[in-house]
Amino acid sequence: MMSAERGAAANTLAAYARDLAQASHALPAGLLAADLDALRTLLAGWQALAASSAARKISALRQFYAFALEDGARADNPAAALARPTPRRPLPRVLTHGDVAALFARLAERGTARAADVRLLLLIELLYGSGLRASELVSLPRRAVMPGREYLIVRGKGGKERLVPLSARAMGAAARWLPHVPVASQWLFPSGKAHLTRVRLFQLIRALAAEAGIDPAAVSPHVLRHAFATHLLEGGADLRALQLLLGHADIATTEIYTHVDSARLVELVNRRHPLAHMGFAAIDGAAATP
Repeated sequence: MMSAERGAAANTLAAYARDLAQASHALPAGLLAADLDALRTLLAGWQALAASSAARKISALRQFYAFALEDGARADNPAAALARPTPRRPLPRVLTHGDVAALFARLAERGTARAADVRLLLLIELLYGSGLRASELVSLPRRAVMPGREYLIVRGKGGKERLVPLSARAMGAAARWLPHVPVASQWLFPSGKAHLTRVRLFQLIRALAAEAGIDPAAVSPHVLRHAFATHLLEGGADLRALQLLLGHADIATTEIYTHVDSARLVELVNRRHPLAHMGFAAIDGAAATP
């Protein structure tokens, strides 16, 4: 149901399957026969978990029992009465403009003589220049990049497609990488019998960060996606446009990127607000007029 009707991503399906298997193992009578008291006892054991993890586990239970009720496997939904914890949305870690410049400076030093370096350049261009999720990036089909086409068609969460602009830099990097991709390959970033894995992408980026003199623990594919969003917003991008670029279903998810430096906001008001161009002489003159 989650796959066919809701179009849930593979990672979501794996997480729900894992949560339900663990819950079934922990419940004395098993998952299907559990009552509300048993579920509350189960929840008590989740108190040490992060609110986001507990919320996902409760969501898995609620959807499982709703499905069981609809399918006739149960006469009730004991999870409907479970309270959902409210996860605190943490502020994303973001690279500074200097950090990003250091990464690209290191890429320039490595050059493009080796296929691995050309691939890494394109990966970073697409993460920081287009804001792709790691799973979206590594699973791009070979036909996603076409000569002369200034956008990608990306299949994101829930199987939803969106258009993602390609910068001139990314198009140039793609043009250098495509000759290294076998014509028969299904993937833009092939590796073995499938495509580059998210784990390998993570490793490549951390290694690059270390070479660029940046703490590897502070850099990941998602951090580069955060940097893309934050730097666009700082440059004056519209929040709604940013939502479309990132593929967020709810604009509330995009609003997390409004965590701009307070000093920058003060500077913006002092520079752009009409009062910033009205001197005190004008105010004094108006006060002196009867």
